[in-house]
Amino acid sequence: MSPTKTTSNTKAVLNAMTPTPSHPTGHRSARRFVRHYLEMVVVMFAGMLVLGVPLEGVLRLLGTSSGAIEDSAPAAMLLQMAITMTVPMVAWMRRHGHAWRPCNEMAASMVLPALAAMALMGAGAIGFGTAMVLEHAVMLPAMLVAMLLRVDEYACDHAHHRAGRGDRVPAGAKA
Repeated sequence: MSPTKTTSNTKAVLNAMTPTPSHPTGHRSARRFVRHYLEMVVVMFAGMLVLGVPLEGVLRLLGTSSGAIEDSAPAAMLLQMAITMTVPMVAWMRRHGHAWRPCNEMAASMVLPALAAMALMGAGAIGFGTAMVLEHAVMLPAMLVAMLLRVDEYACDHAHHRAGRGDRVPAGAKA
């Protein structure tokens, strides 16, 4: 990549973080962008715990465990991990007023790495442990890419989403 191209890309990212009159709240910032990212990472990992622990309890009641499933159906474990992280993240985003499109994009950033890890594992290229690490390691930058594609969506305060953008109906409004 040429230095000119790199400089213009850097300027584009910095310009995207600069408040504009067309932005409803007028307050886009890198700090809010990072906060949105960290919130989603925390919710993602909390989802693994909040949904994973009861799921393990149900599996034990059924006479099995996640360890047994890991041995007999490792792809199912990778998919379960992706789901227990994606569902809470999408719920969090919807709770904060994000429209379905960015929620679906974020869900894709979680599920696609899991599917890729499953494919590599199914092809015999990697084992379960490596697939699990790969799935999680790729999800984080994939989330960041999804966010960078919609800087306006993530570099603003949550109130911006609740203002009725996208497919959300503002509180008190008639659907």
